[in-house]
Amino acid sequence: MTGAPASAAGGPSQAGASGTAGASGAESGAKSARSGKIVAAAVNEASLWNIANLLTMLRLLLVPGFVALMLADGGYDPAWRSFAWAAFAVAMITDLFDGHLARTYNLVTDFGKIADPIADKAIMGAALICLSSLGDLPWWVTGVILGRELGITLLRFVVIRYGVIPASRGGKLKTLTQGIAVGMYILALTGWLATARFWVMAVAVALTVATGLDYVRQAIVLRRQGIAEREAALEETEA
Repeated sequence: MTGAPASAAGGPSQAGASGTAGASGAESGAKSARSGKIVAAAVNEASLWNIANLLTMLRLLLVPGFVALMLADGGYDPAWRSFAWAAFAVAMITDLFDGHLARTYNLVTDFGKIADPIADKAIMGAALICLSSLGDLPWWVTGVILGRELGITLLRFVVIRYGVIPASRGGKLKTLTQGIAVGMYILALTGWLATARFWVMAVAVALTVATGLDYVRQAIVLRRQGIAEREAALEETEA
């Protein structure tokens, strides 16, 4: 009597079952990968709406509101100027907290990296331009401060291939002094307070120029170091 071994007799069905199981496993793996991507995308989308980014968005939204309050009723009404000062103060306070929260609680996002410096310069630029257009602040002061801010921002992008220029204590002091000085000019101050704000603004301008020159020095040093490191790496490769 001639017969095939049991393993041979069941071979095709077992192979078919194995193929079906393999296909099911592959399909399950593909579904899991797709699910993982969807979850990751949802997490990234959710991270955009963290508290640090919300504060940055608030600061951006305050800019047009601040301008409207600042220029209301001709721009010289003390009550409207007080409301404008309140909007400016809120914007400056959120500037102190959003970056700290992002770094402390790992909430740094690409949106925050781009929007935060834009929001900072937008509220400060709006305040300076409004004050100069109303005749409360010389245009050269506005030009020096805004020119420095834009120039340093461009400089950071130019040297970013060699490294990052860290924020200095002088830069933070400059930002604080600018905020206080501009805030004092927004308010309709008289008497000795009007005189005091002139000197506070003078200190702010001096710090603006000094820290700007320091950033230029750091950028030059960083670029030289980066070029030297690249040349050394090329020499090692060639050797």
